Amino acid sequence: SARATGTTVIIEDVAVPVPQLAAMTLDLQRLFDQHGYAGSIIFGHALEGNLHFVITPDFAKPDETERYKHFMDDVCHMIVDRYDGSLKAEHGTGRNIAPFVELEWGQQAYQLMREIKTLFDPGNLLNPGVILNDDPEVHLKNIKPMAAVDPLVDKCIECGFCEPNCPSRALTLSPRQRIAGLREMARLQAAGDDGQQLQAIDESYQYQGLDTCAADSLCSLTCPVGINTGTMMLKKRRQQRGQTAQRIGNWVANHFSGVTTATRFNLAAAHLSHTVFGSTLQGGVTGAMRKLSGDRLPLWNRYMPSAGAMPKPAASAAPDRPRVVYFPSCASRTMGPAKGDPEADALPVKTAALLRKAGFEVILPEDSSALCCGQPFESKGLPAQADAKRREVEQALLKASRNGQDPIVFDTTPCVFRVKKGPAPAPLKLYDITEFLHDVVLERLTIHKRPETVAIHPTCSNINMGLQAKLKAIAEACVDNVIVPDRISCCGWAGDKGFTRPELNASALRDLSAALPEDCTSGYSTSRTCEIGLSLHSGRYYRSIVYLVDRCSQPNTG
Repeated sequence: SARATGTTVIIEDVAVPVPQLAAMTLDLQRLFDQHGYAGSIIFGHALEGNLHFVITPDFAKPDETERYKHFMDDVCHMIVDRYDGSLKAEHGTGRNIAPFVELEWGQQAYQLMREIKTLFDPGNLLNPGVILNDDPEVHLKNIKPMAAVDPLVDKCIECGFCEPNCPSRALTLSPRQRIAGLREMARLQAAGDDGQQLQAIDESYQYQGLDTCAADSLCSLTCPVGINTGTMMLKKRRQQRGQTAQRIGNWVANHFSGVTTATRFNLAAAHLSHTVFGSTLQGGVTGAMRKLSGDRLPLWNRYMPSAGAMPKPAASAAPDRPRVVYFPSCASRTMGPAKGDPEADALPVKTAALLRKAGFEVILPEDSSALCCGQPFESKGLPAQADAKRREVEQALLKASRNGQDPIVFDTTPCVFRVKKGPAPAPLKLYDITEFLHDVVLERLTIHKRPETVAIHPTCSNINMGLQAKLKAIAEACVDNVIVPDRISCCGWAGDKGFTRPELNASALRDLSAALPEDCTSGYSTSRTCEIGLSLHSGRYYRSIVYLVDRCSQPNTG
């Protein structure tokens, strides 16, 4: 990643008898200097006489291929002729070494390899040209360039460590592939000789790269250099937003209370029709409407939430009760439980009740209905509106908490994660619901552990904040058996993509149902939208961890 922007990473490894390793290392360094690759990296396994080396040629330069050709010739002849070593000690062979296999093994052994290959693969279908190749310059052809795209991703060497975390990896592209696509478009644009191919890739990339990226930041956690491909995709979305999108974003931001009220009305209407007509008929009708709209309408499913609700003001609290400011997210305020969920109370109602049960006086920020952390705007490529909404939240919380005297609890992890990422006023004591339940609330309640099996799902923000262990500990305090399904990271709901790109959610959670035992009857998380998709693809109601703690607790009597 420390290489110059636009250069290609080439990694090779060789081996010689251990007593000759030191001399070979010096000779290899001399070849680096001789061919203009000074400063290249050497590492390896000294006890096996094995060295890896990394060079970073810039194949955009006209003479680079010729320079690389002479370097590889000299390296291979040095290893074989001078040290009787191996050109591929640890990582097998490939097109970069194929022209030198006969040099290493000799004509007789090489011919025997060809005969064996022909016996087992007469049609040359398996790895054609990768190990055995008639072209003495195949290693100089079809070299993959790494064109400069953006400082956000230019350090990527396409190692693929990011891929296991990506929810779209089995649907469209992984983070590595998204970067590779951007590089190919940059290369074609710079070359200027294939406009049709560039246009075709660009059109396909809209869905493959941008529309199906969850922008969850999990790729950065396993990237050796911390590249956040989601940030790059958000930047591309921002670049696409014209004046109309900006005006719509401004209008929604300035009328947020009315927008959420209208959303609650629509959810209530959908919930009523679901009750009247049932899941099958409602699913068929709404699916047909979505198809007729060209997938512009959101996809309904039977775990869609009812309308949300806010807690009623409590009676006057005792003067000695500690205060806590509770910030219900816009998703929690808008979306209530799904039809058939035994938990009938909306999350803000349940959270306020639990905090009061734990002995707190619960303070809600003024004009909560108009507040939003900005996450929905950021995910749409509208950072100005997102930051404006975040600043509104910060000022409201500053006032509600008496300039930071009181702790502030968010019921939705992505919400608090975004506020914490911004330049929030220093005095604010911000807690995710996971932190506050684990660190503060549990010890203020009497917990009655239940003989149940439940699943938990740490959200992407939960993982980014390092709160997975606390979420699991909360559940383990409440029930006997807690399941954290393997191979499930981001759920792929990604704000509203579960409504608009449901295939992303389905792909990300394709292994969820099979990973849960039959005696697991419910699941818990910390994001209302994520819980919709988790419920849909597990066949079990997922809800906030608040519900589990409330169900298993009583006020302390001591």
